[in-house]
Amino acid sequence: MSENQGLPPIPEQASFTMGEAGRIAQVPAHTLRYWELELGFPRPARRASGHRRYSRADLETIFEIKRLVQGRRMTLAGARRALLEKRRPGGSDESGASSPAQAKLLREVRTELRELASEMAK
Repeated sequence: MSENQGLPPIPEQASFTMGEAGRIAQVPAHTLRYWELELGFPRPARRASGHRRYSRADLETIFEIKRLVQGRRMTLAGARRALLEKRRPGGSDESGASSPAQAKLLREVRTELRELASEMAK
């Protein structure tokens, strides 16, 4: 898979057990469960028996969490913020801006619109 630059290859199958996911990512099963609990993702599907089934997207998320926590030495809270930022459309902040200058412009426009709305309400 060309998207996984520098990552171990992910076998061509639709889903993986927790053991398989742990072996591929070189992360113990208890760590995967802890990340699910603390971060809220990955979110593996559950079989009727309750066993987790990880998708390829889940494995890519695991690799990203591992890179952030172990490689970049981030806390789980920092990793969660980084992952949520990455998942946000356009990688933008809360206002929808993708750069500080755009965020400032949006704040100014929002302020002006509120002022106009309050003047019209008078």
